Amino acid sequence: MRAVVHDTYGPPDVLRLEEVAQPVPRDDEVLVRVHATTVNRTDTGLRGGTPFAARFVTGLRRPKRRILGTEFAGEVADAGAAVTEFKTGDCVFGLNPWRFGTHAEYVCVRESAPIAHKPDGITFEEAAAIYDGALLALMNLRRAGLRSSQRVLIYGASGSIGTAAVQLAAAVGAHITAVCNTRSVEVVKGLGADEVIDYTQQDFTENGQTYDIIFDAVGKHSFKRCRGSLQPGGVYIGTDGLRNVLMALSPVHISGLRTVMVIPPQYSRKDAVLIKEADRSREVSRGHRSLLPAGGRDRGDEVRRDRAEDGERRVEGDRVITTRGTTSPVKNLPRN
Repeated sequence: MRAVVHDTYGPPDVLRLEEVAQPVPRDDEVLVRVHATTVNRTDTGLRGGTPFAARFVTGLRRPKRRILGTEFAGEVADAGAAVTEFKTGDCVFGLNPWRFGTHAEYVCVRESAPIAHKPDGITFEEAAAIYDGALLALMNLRRAGLRSSQRVLIYGASGSIGTAAVQLAAAVGAHITAVCNTRSVEVVKGLGADEVIDYTQQDFTENGQTYDIIFDAVGKHSFKRCRGSLQPGGVYIGTDGLRNVLMALSPVHISGLRTVMVIPPQYSRKDAVLIKEADRSREVSRGHRSLLPAGGRDRGDEVRRDRAEDGERRVEGDRVITTRGTTSPVKNLPRN
């Protein structure tokens, strides 16, 4: 099968297309023929080997896992002997956390992983972009104790985590203030935000408003910068940054305020099904459609470009890559 591989850390240029052995599912796994996958910030971080400390897990000198990619949508090509929920021919979508490998034509996924049957009403491209952001948003909002009528600010509301967080918070009846850039304002309003702040025009930390929860969905803020905008007993949710990690691990609450971050993320099939049912019932609307690139523009070569703007940390949802209907899913990559 064809796969996008890398044997060294670095920019997108380290990626190349290679023929590799097709995986064989174990008894508790399904083999998925990948129709669509994504490039998200986990992929870009792993590809670049950043932060450096992560290399003690991912490989100090070179990456242990040659094939990146966690999100997928496709068709079950084979199923292990112990698999009961899926069969050959089922259309599925999901996440392959910690194991990666979805930037290929086939990937093996455990039945217990966040995987579900794809609803008929969405395409493979739409389904592939759902789970990474949605599951992370769900875990963090749950840890923060989100309740109806709370005032919630979501920073980075146009990214994959942010769009899901807006929709999940709206579903429970929270009052949502979303922060994004100018071109995403209308999209975010359509996802259920009550108020939208254009960060190019206004700094929310200086507007005098306070919130029960501040969710930094792109890892650009810190508790220190946001604490003045939290109500007594408020919660700051971080998604990145060593200082935020250390504060989330500390049992100490500062002035009645606390920082939370799910470390490490706890992925489950139960939550995957919950997100799927919410999406089907339109409690979580099709926000991903608005954020997906139109037509086939992001096929193939986007794996290599995988967010050319990534150095500037502009986050506007995951890149979606299709592997169907092209002679090569990554036609602009060098081949071995």
